[in-house]
Amino acid sequence: MKNIIGKKIGMTQIFTEDGAVIPVTVVEAGPLKIIQKKTVENDGYNAIQVGFEDVKENRINKPLKGHFDKSGVEYKKHIKEFTIENVDEFEIGQEIKADIFEQGDKIDVVGISKGKGTQGPIRRYNYSRGPEAHGSKYHRAGGARAAASYPGRVFKGAKGMGRMGNERVTVQNLEVVKVDSDRNLLLIRGAVPGPKGGLLVIKETVIKK
Repeated sequence: MKNIIGKKIGMTQIFTEDGAVIPVTVVEAGPLKIIQKKTVENDGYNAIQVGFEDVKENRINKPLKGHFDKSGVEYKKHIKEFTIENVDEFEIGQEIKADIFEQGDKIDVVGISKGKGTQGPIRRYNYSRGPEAHGSKYHRAGGARAAASYPGRVFKGAKGMGRMGNERVTVQNLEVVKVDSDRNLLLIRGAVPGPKGGLLVIKETVIKK
């Protein structure tokens, strides 16, 4: 499967030849460097370990520095593994760029959503408001939380106020509208999770047509 790490640049729009407007997210995808190959014989599974975005030597610890020095790859800020079937197709130090994808490819995008802090149930779960008359003392509360005499408690998992966002989100079956291989940019139709500058994992979709 095609896999790559990217950084969200922002959103814009492009026009098709017939004048239709397409909203797109611009993602800097790669380049990645392969740091390590893992095999069933040594590690119990087949995978490649890749690094993304250069970082200065004083920004990594000694164990990571030794790991990079052993492979002869420049120090990277982000490290991730991709499970693959045949590791023999790759070599340590090999570069993976955005051109592994083509226009029209269907992809899944994984990212960390924007953190919203502590929010009430109306914003968090789209609850309805209470009466807004002056005599009402119930406007944005969460409503009844438990029964009266039995069971007389709030069940675990009941929806209410709490922290919102800052969680792993996967958006499936998005479309690659354009690939700029010279600048390692992908233009993806629609929105993807996370803020500008957020880290993304882009992979071939698991949804079968």
